[in-house]
Amino acid sequence: MPDLPHLLTLPEGKTLEFKRDLSSPDKVIRTIVAFANGAGGTVLIGVTDGSRHVVGVTNPTKAEEQLANLISDRIEPRLVPELRIMPWRRTYVLEVEVFPSSSRPHWVKSEGLAGGTYVRVGSTNRKADPAQVDELKRMVLGRSYDEEALPELNPEAIDFRAASELFAPVRQLKRGDLRSLQLTTMHQRREVPTVGGVLLFGAKRLEVFPQAFIRVGCFQGTDKSQILDSAEIQSHPVQAVEEALNFVRRNTRRAVEIRGAQNQEVWEFPIVAIREAVINALVHADYSQRSSPIRIAILADRIEIDNPGGLPPGLTIEDIHRGLSKLRNRVIARVFHELKLIEQWGSGVQRMTKTCLEAGLPEPTFEEIGSGFRVTFHRGAAASQVLDDINQKILSFIRKQPGASTSQVAAHVGRTARATRDRLNHLVQLGSLVALGTSPSDPRRVFHPAKK
Repeated sequence: MPDLPHLLTLPEGKTLEFKRDLSSPDKVIRTIVAFANGAGGTVLIGVTDGSRHVVGVTNPTKAEEQLANLISDRIEPRLVPELRIMPWRRTYVLEVEVFPSSSRPHWVKSEGLAGGTYVRVGSTNRKADPAQVDELKRMVLGRSYDEEALPELNPEAIDFRAASELFAPVRQLKRGDLRSLQLTTMHQRREVPTVGGVLLFGAKRLEVFPQAFIRVGCFQGTDKSQILDSAEIQSHPVQAVEEALNFVRRNTRRAVEIRGAQNQEVWEFPIVAIREAVINALVHADYSQRSSPIRIAILADRIEIDNPGGLPPGLTIEDIHRGLSKLRNRVIARVFHELKLIEQWGSGVQRMTKTCLEAGLPEPTFEEIGSGFRVTFHRGAAASQVLDDINQKILSFIRKQPGASTSQVAAHVGRTARATRDRLNHLVQLGSLVALGTSPSDPRRVFHPAKK
């Protein structure tokens, strides 16, 4: 459990929110619901949500009782988070720790299941649409969308010949394998295709799932106002991976490195990393969303790869950096694994990062944007704020001694307290430092390195 000083150094995000008080209880309840429906999280009451100044709770015992009653009365199904009163100098902060729930979806009782189910997107709470509510239900049952039956179709909807040809380098595919791979399933004593079976090998897959293709584009400059090259890749997903990579190769630069007696092509973006991102997009896309295809955009300074659907409930950006993974589409993932397109579960993000760094590029960035997920590969060196020697010395000192005061920093850099305070405030504004205190004039204000 992170301690209060550490939490106060972190920005609001998918698992952390600050509230000044309980004067707007509806907002607090929605946040608790959203945390329970996702990866869990912590609400700190008594902290302003911008400056992170601790204003405290005047009567913490009463506030704790009030919040416990609100949670009991307003959230369905029943939810029991941990409530703690945390001392902070001469006041208190009320901490609410919410755990990922095995009873999701949770919703605000007065708004109902359809209108009161909330999910966390970045640092905001969003009403879950029907597809997201269904996904929360499936997660509890341990099922994925692509395992669902399509009873209106028959097994002939699967193009067995195409599937056999794609499996040929690995093994001979038999009719019975369609069931074992869950490309088909039994529904009311009939064999019918699954969602995954049609997405992967459907004879008329785009008639059933019109958005299940990859839209690729190359643009002039750093925005998407002027397009230079574009295409829609509508092949079966297994084939679409290589077609997408060919588009990237066609629209990015390459060089020839001489290594010993052989020449070797080197692309400005590691093709291994791009390939991994394309496969992840295909495997983890939310195909229940019928509004948007997977998109690949090549711009002057970056490549963006977007897929519909944020991270599966219960997963955060920090989790995927640590190699944790949750399969949104088990049928698609199983087939990709059998075809050796996926080597090891959960290793994709680490492999992308490693290959970019080895190529001298910045780490790729991973973001949840609205109801989608984006991977961005950056050209050249990462942009950084140019700092003079004194500011660099300040940052180095605070990294070694987090929680340093203005006077301690001033003594280290040999400047007056006033001059040092101005520099510290500037570094806070740049996002390089986080200040902990009740206000900018708090004499007991201390500084910590900002979380990257």
